[in-house]
Amino acid sequence: MMSEHDFFSEITGSTNDLTYAVQALRASGQPFCLIGGLAVNQYADPMVTLDADFAIAASEGAPEALKAAGFIVEAFPHSLNAALPGSRLRIQITLDARYRDFPARAVAGVVFGVAMPVACLADVVQGKVWAASDTTGRASKRSKDRTDLIRLAETNPEVCAMVPVGMIPEVDDLRGQNS
Repeated sequence: MMSEHDFFSEITGSTNDLTYAVQALRASGQPFCLIGGLAVNQYADPMVTLDADFAIAASEGAPEALKAAGFIVEAFPHSLNAALPGSRLRIQITLDARYRDFPARAVAGVVFGVAMPVACLADVVQGKVWAASDTTGRASKRSKDRTDLIRLAETNPEVCAMVPVGMIPEVDDLRGQNS
């Protein structure tokens, strides 16, 4: 039987890119945690995405650590993006100040066979609420973020109270079922 790690490696086209990214972030010396769609997998049935999003307490040392691990790194005003040559996995490290405290509340997790700090459930939900509310991005991304919130609410009823009423009809329906 194929392990989660092997499955994810087949999809990304690289055996260790997620592992290397986590090792590089640890080497940066900055507290960090997984956020976004892959973090949802800690709290709901897993789904595959080719984006690995991280929150980091401060960016100092992160670009250098990623480059030392073989990643190509691009700096943008609100993120660092990195990828290993030949891999389809895109690493995005948010520099958005709203996420700066997430690493301090992170929990130990294992996502697709890789041990790493994962944002706590409340922080994953908050990040998804922010993303689903962002009208400047792609509609397909907002739709995925709303779907992730529904998945989280189905698995964790307490999530319903964290999603604004009226934001997602399916979560409102779950809210009514759970009362």
